[in-house]
Amino acid sequence: MKLKKGDKVVIISGADKGKQGTILKVLKKTDRVVLEGEGLTKIKKHLKPSQVNPDGGIIEIDKPIHASNVMLIDPKEKTRTRIGYKTVTETNKKETVTKKVRFAKKSGKEIK
Repeated sequence: MKLKKGDKVVIISGADKGKQGTILKVLKKTDRVVLEGEGLTKIKKHLKPSQVNPDGGIIEIDKPIHASNVMLIDPKEKTRTRIGYKTVTETNKKETVTKKVRFAKKSGKEIK
């Protein structure tokens, strides 16, 4: 999966289409991500009373969304973009280091 925790993304399909948020958690086994943002993919869960929560009640939790339904926001152009990988070699005084980095395909800028 090319998405990582902390990435700014936009939802491209579903009821929340067009809304933006930040990735809180990546669930690799199910290819889903949990987003943070105002009113994004929240569901209400009814809990019956227990020892941990003696009153019970209704709580709002963040529902995971499939990774194919979100796209990364380009850091330069502020529009949605695809993600690519490239290798970058850095030469220091003593050694050369090769890294694999992510970049936005629309602007070509590296993503941290």
